[in-house]
Amino acid sequence: MRRAGLLIALASALCFAFSGSMAKYVGAAGLAPLEAVWVRMAGAGLLLVAVLALAKPSALRIPRSRLPFLGVYAVVAVAGVQGLFFLALTRLPVGVTLLIEYTSPVLVVLWVRFVRRVRLPRVAFAGAAVAVVGLAVVVEIWAGLALDPLGLLIAFAATACCAGYFLLNDSFGDEIDPLGLVAWGLFGAAVALIPISRPWDIPWAALGTVVTPPGGYPLPTAVALVFLIVVATVIAYIFGVLAIRRLSAAVGSTVASLEVIAGAVVAWILLGEALGPFQVAGGVIVLIGAYLAQRATAMLPAPASEVREPARVG
Repeated sequence: MRRAGLLIALASALCFAFSGSMAKYVGAAGLAPLEAVWVRMAGAGLLLVAVLALAKPSALRIPRSRLPFLGVYAVVAVAGVQGLFFLALTRLPVGVTLLIEYTSPVLVVLWVRFVRRVRLPRVAFAGAAVAVVGLAVVVEIWAGLALDPLGLLIAFAATACCAGYFLLNDSFGDEIDPLGLVAWGLFGAAVALIPISRPWDIPWAALGTVVTPPGGYPLPTAVALVFLIVVATVIAYIFGVLAIRRLSAAVGSTVASLEVIAGAVVAWILLGEALGPFQVAGGVIVLIGAYLAQRATAMLPAPASEVREPARVG
């Protein structure tokens, strides 16, 4: 059971690892970040709702009393994470964006301690401090922020939403099926993004083109989009939910952190985006800090391990 859970969590991380690179292909075809996010959320949401309607209709039933929670989940945990992540990718390399996003467990630790007032092991704060040091190395703070400042700000906003994703996933009970939550969350995110994504203005003709991002290989836009929807969203989320039901939060989220490495490798192969030595060193430090923080939150007693984290946020 545990070995199967580890394999599923690893599969989820590997599927999510293609998100950033496929997003850059779709963006190179002419879709604005929010347009690409809307197509991804709408396509994945409709596909997953349809699959569940046929295979497990009961998963789609959400109690009326939980609809406000579902709305917040869709806007913050899905639309916020994905939309800001895509915007950050227009200014930052894929690997760096992922590294910043994976500091979200630090925010979760701070929220639990100072907002929920739950006493945490000292190792949780040690992990937070280590992650902050690693992040400073990633952005080369001694050089006055070598990376794009606005891109970093957007990436940090995505990190905050990612922390909200973790906390919200700790808040729903047995009355909501996890697969149903993911399906309606994706669909709800697409609905919430309609006013700002303006899907009627999306250049749909671009889906018939072949694009070559700077430094990358040519790829049909339609293939990149299908891969983004089916593999990097639907399959990745499903594997993530199945994994966290078989593993502890610490183990599942630690395995999921391999997405940072896998995502950077995919971006290097497809887009020619190589991390510099400071990004590599800082990334290792960030992951160590996140691991320590996650291990600490796993020590919290039920009902709540106040920060039960799902296998992936993005």
